[in-house]
Amino acid sequence: MQRLGPRSREAWAALALLSLRPPRAPCARATLLLGRVQGGLVQPPAREFAEVRLKTQLESDKEKSNFVIKTPKGTRDLSPQQMAIREKILNTVISCFKRHGAKGLDTPVFELKEVLMEKYGEDSRLIYDLKDQGGELLALRYDLTVPFARYLAMNKIKKMKRYHIGKVWRRESPSISQGRYREFCQCDFDIAGQFDPMIPDAECLKIINEILNSLQMGDFLIKVNDRRILDGIFAVCGVPDDKFRFVCASVDKLGKMSWKDVRQEMVGKVGLAPKVADSIGGYIQQHGGVSLVEQLLQDPKLSQNKQALEGLGDLNLLFEYLALFGISEKISFDLSLARGLDYYTGVIYEAVLLQTPGKEGEEPLGVGSVAAGGRYDGLVGMFDPKSRKVPCVGLSIGVERIFSIVEQRMEATGKAQVTETQVLVATAQKNFLKERMKLIAELWDAGIKAEMLYKKNPSFLTQLHYCEETGIPLVAIIGEQELRDGVIKLRSVASREEVDIKRENIVSEIQKRMVES
Repeated sequence: MQRLGPRSREAWAALALLSLRPPRAPCARATLLLGRVQGGLVQPPAREFAEVRLKTQLESDKEKSNFVIKTPKGTRDLSPQQMAIREKILNTVISCFKRHGAKGLDTPVFELKEVLMEKYGEDSRLIYDLKDQGGELLALRYDLTVPFARYLAMNKIKKMKRYHIGKVWRRESPSISQGRYREFCQCDFDIAGQFDPMIPDAECLKIINEILNSLQMGDFLIKVNDRRILDGIFAVCGVPDDKFRFVCASVDKLGKMSWKDVRQEMVGKVGLAPKVADSIGGYIQQHGGVSLVEQLLQDPKLSQNKQALEGLGDLNLLFEYLALFGISEKISFDLSLARGLDYYTGVIYEAVLLQTPGKEGEEPLGVGSVAAGGRYDGLVGMFDPKSRKVPCVGLSIGVERIFSIVEQRMEATGKAQVTETQVLVATAQKNFLKERMKLIAELWDAGIKAEMLYKKNPSFLTQLHYCEETGIPLVAIIGEQELRDGVIKLRSVASREEVDIKRENIVSEIQKRMVES
């Protein structure tokens, strides 16, 4: 048998590597490299390099063939239609925040990992870690509250009312149907500073009420509680101090789990005695209004606990202020509300949308939280070198869940306007590009939101279809007759009514119609 020479061995090696590829045409680079090997162009010192390079190229091609284009799990793209809905929601929220005197603030999307850790209780495991970046251990922000506290401490600010709109990231199991993602937008409003009790807290609850009413979210309920009351309950029921936070995390699941399952977790996982768990259950399954606050103030056990008394006293005052704001009927004192985040120190609250009861006499069902917040008086002190505290209270609007609800509603009722364009400059005749450009320039200079199609001679039907698809309400039509008469024909897309408006009055007429609409 004839022995294989050096060049033949290289050719056989290249062929063997190509055989590893999927059954399709070899890539251009691999074919070229194979030709060079077979032709003797690759010299012995470069053989090993050539073979490694060829193998790397083939593996890369194999990976590309298996690649699926998609968004990462728990994230999504937003179409122009979806962005139009989202912007309307955000404009409503921001308008309310500004109406209450808040100033805008922004912070980096990632923080030093040390800043974020040990602030969120069990949820700290959901923080997205980043690799070492130039000697700094970093993590994506979990919420907007901790960065705000860091900002206050770093800049030695003792008083501030701010709002912040931004994305946050949580490494949890997403639920698209419930509007829960790994990347999502938060809208926060916070009041920092030393003030008289419950006045800022009452305003935060008023803001939640205003926003949900403005967005026409339907019937809702704002649950309130106080972490001091919960801690007092745990103490009088016999929970060891080192298990308070674990028990609190279990109580926080009561809205998603039955009391039977929560009790089982307290006994089996947390290690409470069954009698202690039952004693806690006797308290936390109660809800009501100011009358429940007064009832607990007379409770023989709870009235002996200093923390619980402070919390109940503040809630009593809070209900008084909420009555003055005219929203007390929307508030429920719910002892099962726990808010699992470690940094809360006082009043906590959560707004839930209510589902109409199926049968007469049944209570309305909560279908998900759309806003939440509370008081965190010790968080800023964690970042201050001298542990100086700045009392804070705030709220966060659940934009993603609200967006999912509004989007479903819009799909049921019809298309949303994709752009804010007020008028399309159009023509029904050819060779009118220059006149359209002159007219649209006048409208732009007057501050009117206008568009035209980027064609010299678009069909009139195409221009009208574009208005219908994008929700543009008006069409400004110019043609030979309009030029001779010194007018612009203004057409309503919805009613198809057309009227001639003098050229010098077209701006004021469009502005008038926009105000009326």
